[in-house]
Amino acid sequence: IMGWFFITVVAALAIHAFIALPLILKFFAGVKPLKHYRAMAPAMLTAFSTASSSGTLPLTMECVEKGSGVSNKTTSFCLPLGATINMDGTALYECVAVIFIAQAYGGDLSFATQFTVVIIALLTSIGVAGIPAASLVAIMVIMTVLELPLELVGLLMVTDRLLDMMRTAVNVFSDSCCAVVIARSEGEETALT
Repeated sequence: IMGWFFITVVAALAIHAFIALPLILKFFAGVKPLKHYRAMAPAMLTAFSTASSSGTLPLTMECVEKGSGVSNKTTSFCLPLGATINMDGTALYECVAVIFIAQAYGGDLSFATQFTVVIIALLTSIGVAGIPAASLVAIMVIMTVLELPLELVGLLMVTDRLLDMMRTAVNVFSDSCCAVVIARSEGEETALT
């Protein structure tokens, strides 16, 4: 059962990172996603190895400025803000984790309850610190709302570190995509066109 949970999270993160975000870059910013992947490779590898979007922030800013050609003005605003509130990989993980825990506990969640989980995950991911394993606290908040036993969060410990590394890389890449979209919307010419 843990294997299916792991595969589900990895597949969801991959769809977001390799389909949704490149489409946003292509259609909203008009840039070539592959160039942006190349520019962001050092930051994404650092994010993956440290599982800390806050710790990766200086390198992310450097990659977006020098590799993607976004101005310092835009990166200085977008990336610190994104590292704080734009945790889409984390929100995705929280949703899958809570639904997995509920199912492992023996309960099926109605559509309305699943929708509630999504909303709470989006809200709690905004306040999650950019450090390793911080999302476990947010998951416990959601579990409390659903009246699930908090000790069930221990199920996640088996795979949490590796999944934390993956979702942090997605968070960092997403922040950089936002900076590129904002730069292009402000009329900046980037190195990605």
